[in-house]
Amino acid sequence: MKWQPASLFSRFNGIVITTVLTLGLPLMGMAAQEQDMTQIHITMGGTPGAEFSAQWRITHNDETIEHPETRGTVPAEFTFEGTTLEGTVKLLSDNDRLEVDILKGNNRSRSSTQGKGGTLTVMVR
Repeated sequence: MKWQPASLFSRFNGIVITTVLTLGLPLMGMAAQEQDMTQIHITMGGTPGAEFSAQWRITHNDETIEHPETRGTVPAEFTFEGTTLEGTVKLLSDNDRLEVDILKGNNRSRSSTQGKGGTLTVMVR
């Protein structure tokens, strides 16, 4: 495939813009340490292809927002901004294992379940 100079420039330009915006975010928002304490990262692992449903409730600045995930598959990742996370995760597929890893600041919560209908209730503050 032959690369056109304009196409190459456009792709390069997009990378530069993305990099500038990503590097600029901590300067525009809260300090990096404060952001770490409000960023909640969830990693769904276990049996590849395992199906799950999840209901996430994120509270930030006294406002709670619900984020339903009606049918997700492993692996999956979610990132939210908030001070508190409450969640219910249910394994929908047979003979599979589901692992939920939640990271907020320096705190980590890990839970797992196996077998269809296995349900996890998690809370991180």
